[in-house]
Amino acid sequence: MIRAISLLLLSNIFMTFAWYGNLKNTGMPLWKAIIVSWGIAFFEYCLMVPANRTGYADGLNGFQLKITQEVITLIVFTVFAIFYLKEPFRYNYLISFLLVLGAVYFAFKK
Repeated sequence: MIRAISLLLLSNIFMTFAWYGNLKNTGMPLWKAIIVSWGIAFFEYCLMVPANRTGYADGLNGFQLKITQEVITLIVFTVFAIFYLKEPFRYNYLISFLLVLGAVYFAFKK
């Protein structure tokens, strides 16, 4: 499961840059931003597909894989938004993230 989580983490780093990295350069034409994002997303898929296969082979079901991926996405995005986009982290974001962690608890509850 550690391998799957590691691959999910790496894939989310690529995906976050693919989706939100262009926000720092809004002067770039949209068509060019889309092509650059697709190029970055290719590497995300090269990591995400093996992550899901590995996690599934290790006994996680599709729902558990998805909720795990969402939590990793929130962690990666938080770091990205604070340090790359220079956006403030507000208390309401923390509360919403804690609610998502509650969803993780119920997704893995036997």
